[in-house]
Amino acid sequence: MPASPFRRLVTPVAVMAAVIGAFGYVGAVDPNQPGHYPVCPMLQVTGLFCPGCGGLRSAHAVAHGDIAAAFGSNALAVVGYAIFAAVWVVWMVRASRGMPVRINLAPAYWWGIGAVLLIFTVVRNLPFGSVLAP
Repeated sequence: MPASPFRRLVTPVAVMAAVIGAFGYVGAVDPNQPGHYPVCPMLQVTGLFCPGCGGLRSAHAVAHGDIAAAFGSNALAVVGYAIFAAVWVVWMVRASRGMPVRINLAPAYWWGIGAVLLIFTVVRNLPFGSVLAP
């Protein structure tokens, strides 16, 4: 017996509710104020920005509708938010139609994603890439 439309949509709706809750919390508890969130371990130990550094400030800016500030805090995170939104919409459409959702990326894509993260990390820690630093 196929699942009801309600049961098919529970998981993607619950995931979006969790994301909205997380953005709501970060929007309410300002990461620009010290003491609310832990310091990035990589930044604390090495003094280098990891690919996620500035992600909370970016999410805070998105929650307040300030996309320019979000890009300034972590451009890669903003791109990630947009990709998540697109994948979530596809998930909702497919779930509402009773179709499975599978993300089967070839290994080359995973290597490409890793390369983008590595390049972003290296460039944002170099003097000419300071525009990418949070």
